[in-house]
Amino acid sequence: MAWFKRKEKGITTATEDKKDVPKGLWYKSPTGKIVDSEELERNLWVSPEDDYHVRIGSAEYFRILFDDNEFKELDANLTSVDSLKFVDTKKYSDRLKEVTEKTKLKDAVRTGVGKSKGNDIVICCMDFAFIGGSMGAVVGEKISRGVNYAIKNKLPFVMISKSGGARMMEAAQSLMQLAKTSSKLAQLAEAQLPYISLCTDPTTGGTTASYAMLGDINIAEPGALIAFAGPRVVRDTTGKDLPEGFQTSEFLLEHGFLDFISHRKELKDKINLYIDLILNQDIR
Repeated sequence: MAWFKRKEKGITTATEDKKDVPKGLWYKSPTGKIVDSEELERNLWVSPEDDYHVRIGSAEYFRILFDDNEFKELDANLTSVDSLKFVDTKKYSDRLKEVTEKTKLKDAVRTGVGKSKGNDIVICCMDFAFIGGSMGAVVGEKISRGVNYAIKNKLPFVMISKSGGARMMEAAQSLMQLAKTSSKLAQLAEAQLPYISLCTDPTTGGTTASYAMLGDINIAEPGALIAFAGPRVVRDTTGKDLPEGFQTSEFLLEHGFLDFISHRKELKDKINLYIDLILNQDIR
């Protein structure tokens, strides 16, 4: 039975008077669950019905991890340049300009320094919205500078990875960042400072092959894709069906590639717990 019946025919509404539902009021998870966007934000961008962890960026992670969302951003204006004059479907220089205007980000990583549960910490967080979180020269440089800051000020360092891999538009310059960031993290280890690596969905390619798997503690969010090559590439290369849940954080935990999986609601407490344990200090 219909909820109502229209008694008069020929009723029309002028186009300019029609009202569309604003975008972003609702979120539909991959399992088909519909969530109010405000409720989703209150739940730290985790679908309350199916526990699906929605992809978020540095602004949201900083809000979760820093006390009262107060932090100082390091190297905020460091930006990429098209030194190779690279062109694929469009010029790399044009691509950089477009994505900067669209996302309001300078590059695919941001570094913040502030207090988390009362103690100072350095957090580098990648943004997938900026060219798929690809790792270019600026990403490697900002991570290296973040590590330098941590060493200079004797602070723990946290890396939040979310990346499609190396940035092909920068060719070998991008691949050099694997060695550059890895060597910096070795210096952090020599300084006996904690390094916590958090892998989020997705963490792939050169990111996985370098800093994402070098933490004193390697953790991940539930259901995150973590791999060097994605499932489709592996399947096409081997010609074999892949195990169920292949390359999810749960699969990697079972096979020894991760230390823990942490729900986003527990992330702040867990990261600070691991830091306290590594430093052999009182648990906060």
